[in-house]
Amino acid sequence: MEAHEAESQSPIVSRASAKKELHRHFRDNRHVWVFIELERGQVHPVSIELLGEGRKLADKLGVQLAGVVIGTVKGLGSRSAIAEAFAYGADLAYLVESPLLSDYRNEPFTKALSDLVILHKPEILLLGATSLGRDLAGSVATTLETGLTADCTELDVDADGSLAATRPTFGGSLLCTIYTLNSRPQMATVRPRVMATPNRVTHTIGPIIRHDLMMIEEEIVTKVLGFLPDERSETINLAYADIVVAGGLGIGTAENLEHVMVLARTIGGEFGCSRPLVQKGWMEVDRQIGQTGQTIRPKLYLAAGISGAVQHRVGVEGADLIVAINTDSNAPIFDFAHVAVVADAIGLLPALTAAFIRRLPLHNQSTQVN
Repeated sequence: MEAHEAESQSPIVSRASAKKELHRHFRDNRHVWVFIELERGQVHPVSIELLGEGRKLADKLGVQLAGVVIGTVKGLGSRSAIAEAFAYGADLAYLVESPLLSDYRNEPFTKALSDLVILHKPEILLLGATSLGRDLAGSVATTLETGLTADCTELDVDADGSLAATRPTFGGSLLCTIYTLNSRPQMATVRPRVMATPNRVTHTIGPIIRHDLMMIEEEIVTKVLGFLPDERSETINLAYADIVVAGGLGIGTAENLEHVMVLARTIGGEFGCSRPLVQKGWMEVDRQIGQTGQTIRPKLYLAAGISGAVQHRVGVEGADLIVAINTDSNAPIFDFAHVAVVADAIGLLPALTAAFIRRLPLHNQSTQVN
């Protein structure tokens, strides 16, 4: 692997000249694979986002896009996952079904995916950077002795067909492009909501290649005793909110975050914060927005008192409309915000809330009449 920044430091050694010839074992590797993650029988949204990105990569390379489904023979989860893969652009699907795969366990999932890769030789393998995806990706990459770029914010292929995987580094202060030059598959994980959701197109189910899990229960150390759902999992939904209001250090005090919360509730949105506020203990970590927190793609993102460092930018730049409020006219967030307001958020947020309260009832009444 090689970091993109290194190219500018050495005018003599370029990435191309540093590239070794691929071992003959990798010369037949083709196609782009997306691991379709199932969460309690439902396709995780990040897998759909990756299918859209994988389609772009496959088209650039002139190869096929495949969805990889690993699950149990019980229920309809695997079948619906395959249907979704084709609806979002897959040309074919790989399926591994076994009673041993009813719940995620590292050993059987790693065995299933690694065996598929060894047998069918993909060139690129993409997974969601979820709790499950991170665990599985690291284990598979180690098993296959290949590279893995984690938490990518951008994926592309260069002139010679190598995967260019970009991610923040040095605490989010730089963006680094990583190449896996001499091993295959080229692996990357992408966090939910970093990539856009592609359009769903009704499509007939294409070829399905089935593979048996070559493992028995006695070989698996991990045992699942039960499932306890996180009672808060549905209460905080920053990643998929249409409207998000967030506060940063410019808010001044923990008490002033009430202005952020009230505005968010008034306009039917979620509220969050930048990383320093979590570090101060002013807000819970589940509401942190940025590379090390939640990645969001709302229709409206209103940032109050947030400077807009790279770490925060990569978590919000997918928003349709970014409105930034900051007293510093040179704040980095103004470089990518669609609307820049140089003002004190402490005074402006209550005024915005009052304006919305005056207008929203009229809007609701007109909607009911029409």
